[in-house]
Amino acid sequence: MTEYDVTKVDLMRERVSTFVRDRVFRCESRLDSGGPDARELRERLREEARAAGLWALPLPSELGGGGMPLDAYASIAEAEGASDHGPAALGSAPLVDVTMLSRHGSARVRSAYLSGLVSGDLRTCYAMTEPDTPGTEPLLTATRAERRTGGGWSVTGRKWFVSNARDADMVTVLARTSGTAGDRDGLSLLLVPTRSRGFRVVRELPVLGAAGQYEIEFDGVEVDEDHLVGEAGRALTVASERLQLGRTLRALRWVGQAQRAFDLMCERAGERQGVRGPLADRQLVQQHVFEALLALRTTRPLVYEAMALVAEGRDAHVEVGLAKTAAARTLQDVADRAVQVFGAAGLGPDTPLPALLRTGRTARILDGPDEQHVSSVARRVLRSRQEAVTPA
Repeated sequence: MTEYDVTKVDLMRERVSTFVRDRVFRCESRLDSGGPDARELRERLREEARAAGLWALPLPSELGGGGMPLDAYASIAEAEGASDHGPAALGSAPLVDVTMLSRHGSARVRSAYLSGLVSGDLRTCYAMTEPDTPGTEPLLTATRAERRTGGGWSVTGRKWFVSNARDADMVTVLARTSGTAGDRDGLSLLLVPTRSRGFRVVRELPVLGAAGQYEIEFDGVEVDEDHLVGEAGRALTVASERLQLGRTLRALRWVGQAQRAFDLMCERAGERQGVRGPLADRQLVQQHVFEALLALRTTRPLVYEAMALVAEGRDAHVEVGLAKTAAARTLQDVADRAVQVFGAAGLGPDTPLPALLRTGRTARILDGPDEQHVSSVARRVLRSRQEAVTPA
């Protein structure tokens, strides 16, 4: 942390935490509803974040962000992520896209879009998973991008479970530009403006009742040559880099939400009175508190270790796989325990626990299911050990 010492980060984290708790928490149900009211409310929160000096903290300062390095931002990401709406309200949501386009976008793309992404005037989404193709098998991607006679590309295919596609101005799409299904080479990433002819939002896909995921279609969408992200046919290199940062950020946010569920559970245990005294005096409630605290205390270091490696630009596949899986499980576990302590009140609309539990459950599937990360991490560990003992 060259520019941000520990004291400065701690103070900023407290300010962010206060903003999310006092301003964002109480607006969550309205933000969840979508529509014009939600957009107006989101913009008001953004203006308040800008006025408070909390806007886009990890984004490049030369583009209007706070310029905070990733290792310093880790604890801020956890505080922002205590609400699903925190990153968008505070302007950090496009961090993964800004990082990707800054490193791999053409000069025209960087000039045309980066400032708008940082300011919040432009929104992006990422389309990788397809209805008829396993999300864990990108080599089987069926969406295709063909070379046009006059230059550029024509994209045809369908994607689903694309977050925030309805409000996005651009979508980064994974498409096959050469070879056949199963080939490692031949996949490319293209940045597609959503106003392009042939682009269509097919339908919304509520996830356990929650909005925000969509199915989209590309019907011969024309894309300029300079909207290729990275090299043609080498998408997996860029996608891997993107996924490592994206999964680590989400893991940090899930830890923030798990901490929120834990705090609610402890408050409930202390305040709820029965004929035998407060819930906090009951051993089974104490066990819920202990197990939840153990999960948090063992998960948080894994996630911060992953972020430190990602910030240094080092290979972090094992650490990110551990962090993503542990954080998703911890959020589901802690939220479930909190619901149990709350009883029927934890199932209703008066607490955020149903949403936190839903997020925890979906986190174990979206962005790579547990099984994928378990297998991937184990293979890497076993292969590295075998290589270490095999004579040259």
